[in-house]
Amino acid sequence: MDQEFATDAQHAFPGHGQMKPEQLEIARLRKEVAKLKAERDILKKAAAFFAREAT
Repeated sequence: MDQEFATDAQHAFPGHGQMKPEQLEIARLRKEVAKLKAERDILKKAAAFFAREAT
């Protein structure tokens, strides 16, 4: 375990405001997925609304 911290000293204590680049990317991607799902849901509702209006 000490070997791991020695080779990655900058990220040895990620709990103190330091996140590894992989963790930052995962967090960013999760936010993006949530936003895209919300946009998809809005578009589904709009498509259903306009489909009802057309008939």
